[in-house]
Amino acid sequence: MNENNLIEIKNLKKYFPIKTGIMKKSYVQAVEDVSFVIRKGETLGLVGESGCGKTTLGRTIIRLHQPTSGQILYGGKDITTGNILPYRRKMQIIFQDPSASLNPRMTVGEIVGEALEIHKLCNNKKEYTDRIRSLLSQVGLNSEHANRFPHEFSGGQQQRIGIARALSVEPEFIVCDEPISALDVSIQSQIVNMLEEMQARMELTYLFIAHDISVVRHISNRIGVMYLGNLVELAESFELSRHPLHPYTKTLLSAVPVPDPKLSRTRKRIVLQGDIPSPLNPPTGCRFHTRCPYAMPVCSELIPEFKEVEKDHFVACHLMDK
Repeated sequence: MNENNLIEIKNLKKYFPIKTGIMKKSYVQAVEDVSFVIRKGETLGLVGESGCGKTTLGRTIIRLHQPTSGQILYGGKDITTGNILPYRRKMQIIFQDPSASLNPRMTVGEIVGEALEIHKLCNNKKEYTDRIRSLLSQVGLNSEHANRFPHEFSGGQQQRIGIARALSVEPEFIVCDEPISALDVSIQSQIVNMLEEMQARMELTYLFIAHDISVVRHISNRIGVMYLGNLVELAESFELSRHPLHPYTKTLLSAVPVPDPKLSRTRKRIVLQGDIPSPLNPPTGCRFHTRCPYAMPVCSELIPEFKEVEKDHFVACHLMDK
């Protein structure tokens, strides 16, 4: 394993069983055969439509969901099975909906300090209190906020509390699961800037999940594109924006608004036909072939290989073989 790689994902799958009848059971194929690496100190962005498996992938990597199959390597060590508690300090998550992820019966101080108690990171009460005040200060909150309850705060402040909780154990890796999608546009930039500043100061590694590709493009070093549980393209942020190869990536980028009216009029919006197939019964071959304007007979028969077609540019598409 490359020493620069913090996390390595190999052929990861996550299926959720559901009952479809008295004796029948089907599976939602949320994540299907995904492989990639996350390098130390980088931000890897993950984009795709709602329901494509981004959140499930992020939660499976930090073992909030148990993988169905495949491997998760952290610092070269296999953490796919076994006791995850030693790695809980190293891996944290910032949830999408701050109000739903904070216990309404606990004060902010108790929420932020809970992990300090679990991992026994403070020797006495004073050290515990000082640490909570320091964490709140780092995310732009006052020390007196520690005695209040989550419902007394705005959405942006609640998300800052969630970030302070994630930082409390001094992690190396944080899954940012759409951390700004539930916030006002005016607050989104503040949270993104704060995440970038903390990354530089604390040498953090991020998996940044979002459906807004323009935000992901701003914060990420590399971007992965997901469709119906599959990773279809992965490249450097600038490279993906300037030179998308997969038809689905081109579709996503064509939907990003451009501030220049003249340029906007000359751009052609790619509109996909048909509905997204169900992950209960995904299409054979390439999962995108039912909506792809360039689909060939081979696309419905064979699953395309996720391979490197240019330096650090990976694509899963039969068009690349032409």
